[in-house]
Amino acid sequence: MHSQELNAQVMGGISHDDHKSRSGFLRQGKHWVGKRARLLYQRPMQSVLRFLSVLICVLCGFNQAEAKKPNIILVITDDQGYGPVGRHGHPWIRTPHLDKLYDTSTRFTRFLVSPTCAPTRSAIMTGRHPMKNGVTHTILERERMTLKATILPQVLKQAGYTSGIFGKWHLGDEEPYQPHTRGFDEAFIHGAGGIGQAYKCSCADAPGNKYFNPVIRHNGSFVKTQGYCTDLFFTAALGWIKAKKDGDAPFFAYITTNAPHGPFVAPPKNTKRFTDLGFAAKPAGFYGMIENIDENMGRLMGKLKEWDLYEDTILIFMSDNGMTPAGSRPGQQVAKGHPFFNAGMKGMKGSADEGGVRVPFFVRWDGHWKAGRDFDTVSAHIDLLPTFAAIAGIKTLPKNQVAGRSFLPLLTGEKKTLPDDRYLFTHKARWKTGTEPNEFQWKNYAVRNQRYRFVGGGTAVSVSERQRKEGISPKDALFDMVKDPGQRINIIDQHPEVAEKMRAAFNKFWKEARPLMVNESAPMSTTRPFHVWYAEQMKSGGIPDWKPSSL
Repeated sequence: MHSQELNAQVMGGISHDDHKSRSGFLRQGKHWVGKRARLLYQRPMQSVLRFLSVLICVLCGFNQAEAKKPNIILVITDDQGYGPVGRHGHPWIRTPHLDKLYDTSTRFTRFLVSPTCAPTRSAIMTGRHPMKNGVTHTILERERMTLKATILPQVLKQAGYTSGIFGKWHLGDEEPYQPHTRGFDEAFIHGAGGIGQAYKCSCADAPGNKYFNPVIRHNGSFVKTQGYCTDLFFTAALGWIKAKKDGDAPFFAYITTNAPHGPFVAPPKNTKRFTDLGFAAKPAGFYGMIENIDENMGRLMGKLKEWDLYEDTILIFMSDNGMTPAGSRPGQQVAKGHPFFNAGMKGMKGSADEGGVRVPFFVRWDGHWKAGRDFDTVSAHIDLLPTFAAIAGIKTLPKNQVAGRSFLPLLTGEKKTLPDDRYLFTHKARWKTGTEPNEFQWKNYAVRNQRYRFVGGGTAVSVSERQRKEGISPKDALFDMVKDPGQRINIIDQHPEVAEKMRAAFNKFWKEARPLMVNESAPMSTTRPFHVWYAEQMKSGGIPDWKPSSL
C-alpha cells in the first residue's frame, strides 16, 4: 500500500492533501463542519467539564471540612514539676513510659505556667493570666474562676467536641463553678485542691476522703470507688475514651491527677521501692506517686495503641507548677546515694523563679507531627486554648479574653520559631485575704521574655520569706536565661534599660488585672458544698458503688 493511501486510512479516510486543505474543519459523521460551528460544539462540552471539575473540588473540600477533627488528651500532674522525669536527666527516678513519650513527641523545653495549681488551671481553661480570671489563691474563695469567662470545653464545642474531666478541677466547688455546668459533658472529680482537703470556706472535698477508695463526684452525684486515686482517674478516662472513640464527635479528655501533691501517699509497692532505699516517708511517697503516674501513662499509651488511636489523637503531658520539695531540699541528698535533682533551676513550687514555673510539655500526634524535636521558644499555659482552637479549626475566640497565642505553626513545621517580642507575667499572689492586692504588686513577681527573666520584689533568688520578715530588703534581679539558665548572675546593673522595660510592662499588666480580681472581697462561704451534697445524698439513698467500664 502506498504511503498516501495508508495516511488516508489512518486519518479516517482523508487523504493527506484533503486533511491539509480541510484542517480548519471538524468531521461529524459524513459531514464537515466549519471552525465557527466547531467552537459552538466545543463550548458546551467545556462548560460541562468545568462544572464537573468544580463539583469534584467542592465535594473534596466538603469532605475535608467535615472530616473528624483530632481527639485531644491532656494529662496534667500536680506538683511534679520539670525535674522528676528520666529523660530530663534525673539520676534515679524510673519513668520508662514518660521517657518513651518524650522520645516520640515534640518537646517544648521552656514551657511556663504559674507558681501554684489553681492559677495554672484557670489559665489553661481561659487562655489568659489567672489574675484576670479572679484566681489569686488556691483556697478562701480566691480559687474560683470567674463565671464571665468562656472556657476551653465551651470553645471546643464550636467544632463539635465532647469533653471530659477526670481528677482535679480546683476552680470552684460551688455548683455554678463546677465543670459539668461549664461545658464538660463528663465530670469525674474530687473537690477542693486535693482529696480530703477542707477549709473554712466553700473549698472542700467530700468529708473524710482518702487517696484510697475515695468518694468521687460523677456528673453531679457522688459514687464510692475502690482503688488508688490516680489509677481510678485513668481508668475512668479510659472507659470514657473507649465509649467515645468510634463516635462521630472528636473528644477532649482532661486527665488531671491530684498526685503527686501532698499528703504523699502512693500505692504500697511504689512507696516500698523508695523506703527500701532509705528514703523517709514523705519523699518515698512523692517519688512513688510519680512512678505510679508513669505506670498509668503506660496504660494510657498501651490502650491508644490497642485501639489504633494514635493517628487520630493528640496526646499531651505536662505539670501544673514547679516541683514541691516533699521533705527534701536542693543541695542535699534525698537519701544516701540519691541526690536532690531539679534540673539545675532556681526556685520550686510557689516561686516566681524559673524552677517555680517551668514544666515538662510533650506533644505527640503520630503520622502528623514529627517526633524528636525540641523547641526552646518560650510558651505558656495561656497558649493552650488558642492552640487547641487552631487545631480544631475554630476561628472565633472569646472576645476580649484570650491573651495567649497558638503554637500550632511550630508543631506543623510551618515555622521554626515564633516572635520573641512578648512578655509573660508571674506573681505568687496568695496575700492575706482582706488586704489590698495593690500593696503586694511589687512583691514576688517576675517578667519573662525569650531571653531574660526579671525577678522583682524578693523571691527565692534574692531574699527568702524568712529573711524579709527579719527586715532584709529584697533586691530586684535580671538574668540572661540563655547564658545563665540557673539564674546565678544578676546582670541588672549591666542592663538597667531591660529591667525598666520589664517593670513598665508588669505595671501595665497589673493595672489591667486588678479590676478583674473579682474574688478579693468575696465573703467566706458558711457551708462546704461537697459536705452538704454528700449529707443530702446519704439521706436520700446513699452513695452507690462506682462501676468502671470494662477496658
